[in-house]
This record gives sequence, C-alpha cells and structure tokens, in this order.
Amino acid sequence: MDDSPSAEAQPRIYTTPRTDVSQNQGKFRIHFNFPGRAVPDHDDHGYGPLATVVESFMDPGTLIRMHQHRNEEIVSWVPDGVMRHDDRQGNELITDRNNLLVMNAGSGFWHSEETLADDPPLRMLQIFVRPHSLDLEPSIQHEPIPDPTSNEWRHLFGPESTDAPLYVRNDVDFYDCRLEAGVTSTLPSREGWDTYYYVFEGEIEIAGEPVGRTESALVIDDIEASVTAIEDSVLVAFSINSDAPITRQGTIGR
Repeated sequence: MDDSPSAEAQPRIYTTPRTDVSQNQGKFRIHFNFPGRAVPDHDDHGYGPLATVVESFMDPGTLIRMHQHRNEEIVSWVPDGVMRHDDRQGNELITDRNNLLVMNAGSGFWHSEETLADDPPLRMLQIFVRPHSLDLEPSIQHEPIPDPTSNEWRHLFGPESTDAPLYVRNDVDFYDCRLEAGVTSTLPSREGWDTYYYVFEGEIEIAGEPVGRTESALVIDDIEASVTAIEDSVLVAFSINSDAPITRQGTIGR
C-alpha cells in the first residue's frame, strides 16, 4: 500500500452512464438518476438524503394535472424554458432560468405543472430530497436566483442554516456551474460530506476519465476534486451528508 500523502489525498470516484430507468407518457418524459447506484453493492438507490435527480421533458402544450406529494422536498431547476406551477394554495408561479422552486411537501402538498402551446420545449431537473422527519409543515418557496457567472459555482439551495437563496429540510447543498471549454474547476465540497454531480450539457473530465452529457459521478470523501471541461458544459453538484437522518416515505423520492 502506498502511504505517501499524494496517495492518501485521492478521493474515491464512481462514474455512472445515463440512466436506463425512465417513463414515457408521450408529451411528458422522465429519466431517473439514482446517486446510490454509483457505488458498487450500495443497498440504497438514493445516497443519504438525496433520493433521486430526475431529468424531465415537457413538450409545449403539456398539462400534468393536480396531484399530491408527501414527505419529500422537490426542487425544480430550469436552466432554459418555462415551467408553470399552480397549487391549491392559490400560487401561480413561473420557474425559469431566473427563479428556483422548492416544494417542501411535508404532510401533503397538491400542485400541477404546465407548458403552454407557445412555450418552448422544456428540459429541466427535478430533485427529490428525503426530509429528516415525517409529516413536516408543508410550504413552498419560489425565489429569484443570482445571474450565473461563467466558471463559477452558484449555491442555490442548502439546509435551513445556510445562506443559499432556498432551503431543504436535510443535509444537501446544491450548486450549478457553466464551465467553458478548457477551464478546470474544483467541485464544491464540505468537510465530512460527499459530492454527487451530473453533467446536464457538454462533457467534462475528472481524474482522467470523461463524463458526458446526462452522465454523473459520486466523489466519496471531502477531498477536493477538480473537473475540466472538454467542451462548454453545464454541471450541477450536490454536497451530501450521507450520515444525515432520513425518512423514506416520499411519494416519488423514497
């Protein structure tokens, strides 16, 4: 065994191809990304409080009728296009590149989603976080987010104690970055936590291995890991406390 400092400083990195778990409902299509499946012999499809990251497509003129979620935190990240939200609390909200939506479903939250006929085709991520406790008070957050700066990570949500614009009720931080070709950046990390990232657009390289569009990787340990953009890329990253207390009774994000 090599006990040199350089050997000790290497994080464990597990890469995964595009998911093969999907649903096709015609004008609405989804692909489930399960961060826990990156780790061999891991007995949970999720990874700690991060249950799943869903790549969602909605054609123009699509309505997903009013339905209920319980015991999960659902985040809608829309880098381009428009997702229209309605709920039984009377909110009519538009989520796009300038706004982020978090539904803290708790004991129950009813909502619908829609694109109008003259809206562009929509591709977004819907992130399902397992809360720390069951049947919390339901609420919704819809807030403007800072304009992106090329090659810099934006901190968009985190636990309630952070300074991110929005929060979820467990130990997950979420970042995005638009990384230009040839640029190297350090993945966000937090002491004692692990990092899961997903390539929304483009292709990057980590530890000498390419990770392309819709592929992902899990970096175990909080040792700093760098990614280099092979082409202009859009990335998201999650810093996760895998030891956080979790519940597993969400409507989708179990």
